[in-house]
Order: sequence, then C-alpha cells, then structure tokens
Amino acid sequence: MAKLIIEGKKRLSGEVRIGGSKNSSVALIPAALLGEGPSTLDNVPLIRDVQVFAQILKDLGASVTLDRNTMTVAPNGFSSHVAPYDLVRKLRASYYLMGVLLAKFGKAEVGLPGGCDIGPRPIDQHLKGFRALGAEVTVEGGVVKLFAKKLTGAPVYLDIPSVGATINIMLAASLAEGTTVIENAAKEPHVVDLANFLNAMGGRVLGAGTDVIRIKGVKRLHGAPHSVIPDDMEAATYMMAAVATGGDVEVKGVITKHLEPVTAKLKEAGAVIEQNGDYIRVIGPERPNPVNVKTLPYPGFPTDAQQPLVAVLARSTGVSVVQESMYDNRLGYVSELIKMGAKIKVEGRTAIVEGVPRLVGAPVTTNDLRAGASLVVAGLSAEGTTEIYGLEIIDRGYELIEEKLSAIGAKVFRVEN
Repeated sequence: MAKLIIEGKKRLSGEVRIGGSKNSSVALIPAALLGEGPSTLDNVPLIRDVQVFAQILKDLGASVTLDRNTMTVAPNGFSSHVAPYDLVRKLRASYYLMGVLLAKFGKAEVGLPGGCDIGPRPIDQHLKGFRALGAEVTVEGGVVKLFAKKLTGAPVYLDIPSVGATINIMLAASLAEGTTVIENAAKEPHVVDLANFLNAMGGRVLGAGTDVIRIKGVKRLHGAPHSVIPDDMEAATYMMAAVATGGDVEVKGVITKHLEPVTAKLKEAGAVIEQNGDYIRVIGPERPNPVNVKTLPYPGFPTDAQQPLVAVLARSTGVSVVQESMYDNRLGYVSELIKMGAKIKVEGRTAIVEGVPRLVGAPVTTNDLRAGASLVVAGLSAEGTTEIYGLEIIDRGYELIEEKLSAIGAKVFRVEN
C-alpha cells in the first residue's frame, strides 16, 4: 500500500493545470468500442481508472494505445461480449460495458461493479432502461447477463436522475431501432460530453444537459476524434486546497460554468474568486466562514466535492451543516478527520462541523477516492506531518497529484511500500 506524506501549514500559491475528466473518460473509453474504426481521445487523464479500462478493452479484443494524454481505441478485434470479471471489480464505471456490449452484440455478461466504499449504489435504473429497450436481464453469481434479439427505442422514465443509468441507456440506445426518450435524465457535464462524442461518431443524441434526452438509433457508428472536458472535481479539490491553506492559486484549463456550485460556496466561505476565460483564481481567507450545504444532482452542489469541503470547514470560524443526499456511507471518512483534531458530529447523512483553530497531522487511511481528497486538503492545512495510506485509491482519480501540489508550494512526497 502506497502512502502520501504531507508536511502541512504551507500556503499554496501559483498555477495548477487541470487534466481531463475522470467521469467523462470512463464513459468515453467504452463508447469508442461502438464505432467501426478507430477513435482518438485527447486530454485523457493519467489515472488508474483509465489504465484499468484500457486493459479491459484489450482483454475484449480491441487495440488500445495510450501515449501520455492521448488514447486511441481501435475495435477491429473486439469480439467478446463477456467482460473480464477480475478487472470489472476494480472500478465502478465498468457497468458502462453493459450498454456497449448489448448495443454491439445483443448480449452482455458483466460482473457487478466495484469502486469506492460509499454505500449501496444499485443499478436498478440501468436494468430498467435495458428492459424497456427489449433486453432480457438476469443476475447470476454476481454477473449481470443481458440478451436481446433486437433493441427497440422506447420511453424511459428514471425514478432518480442517475448519471450512470442515463449514460448506460444512451450507449445501448445509440444503435437501437427507433427513438429512445429518457425523462428525468441526469444533466451532468460528462453526460453532455458523451453525447457530443456519440454525435461525432454519427449518432443522433439531442437534449443532453436537460432532463429529457432523445436518442435516435442509427445502423452504424464510425470512429471519431474527441477531446475530453476538464475534470471539474479535480479543479474543485485544488480550489478548496487554496482556501484551506489561505493560499492564492490559479486553477487553469477549466470550464468555469461547471464549477459554479463550488465557486458559490467558496465565496460564501470567504474566498476571493476571480474568473477569466479558462481559469479561476482562488484567494483563501485566514480561516473560512462556516457554510451550510446539501449535495444535489447537477447543477446542485456535487456529492464528489462534499468531502474536501468538509476538510475546509473543519477550520472555519463557526458551525457548518453538511447534508449528503446521494449516498449512505459518504461521511465514513469523518473519523479520520477527527484523528487530526476536527470536531465533527455525524447524524445519519448529515455532518455538523464545528470549526477549530488548528488541525494536527496524523496517520490516516482512505477507502474512497473523494475521502482521500478530503484528507489531502486537511493535511495541507494541518500543523505537522500527515501520512495518508491508500494512495493508490487517490490515484484512481487524481493525475500526478504530488507533482501538481509540489508545483504550488506544498511539501509532499510519495512512499511506495
């Protein structure tokens, strides 16, 4: 197990450039299998989840090359409808293979996905969508088995605006006969990014970014070039690190609109924020103001930004209330912040954060990607040394994190055990 060592209480300053979106990449990479011909994805982040997905595609028979931040997927040898179980269990987004394999072959066998331990994340809305398109669905021995003689477009109403279900239904419907209408669809930026890629491949997707998405199935898709959108959650983490350390950081290469919910809360916390083109400058206060926040689907405050925000609020000048509305166990990391001197009480899905003047470095462990981001933010603002175990989990979603932090004044280094 690798660990990240942080010598805290360093005021961050300078520029940090944001990489491509993790959440987009893990949808775009399997989507490239739908094309008849190679697709090239630029601005792909150098993270563990991308590497795992590349290996999955190779095991399915596709040709994949990854040259720094450019990935080329050639599905010429892609012939298997059975996903490799051991790799599927390593990341949550492996469930997108269900929609891809079903569209391509009319059948799929994909193990139930892995990912971070943040509580139950059922895929019932995904399966509901597949059934609506005409697929038979069974779950045996932890493997989802799908079969359809023919996929036919249909109306699908999602009980909740699930990002995963929205994307999976889009993938399956892209080659279905007729038109599929997804109502109460998720509006997240990576849903729009996937729609743009499918359209570049010859697909017909309308309404992405609204709560009604229409997909008119086509007979074939072709390969296409596409540039992955910037990672809004990576950007949010560095913005919060700047606030937590009273720093002055320019977060570059972002789409500012995607960060509006985060920007609004950090301003409320006392940060001075300047926006210009593709960058956001964040100047943090000596200690942040307390704020109240509830996580909601986009364009609400994102659940993935909740954990690092709590680390910021741990040193606020008052009491903050943070409500997690998306996942049951997403406050499990709080016990690690308490080891560092934070004063936080958890009641169900709500964290009551009483700000303290100082945090103190301690050995802590993460079992969740965004919880790891929270511990990094806390360690940067704490006095003394923090050792964060489980760095390989943070590597799943943060590109070259120690290099980027070092470039803006942090004193961090990686230890591989």
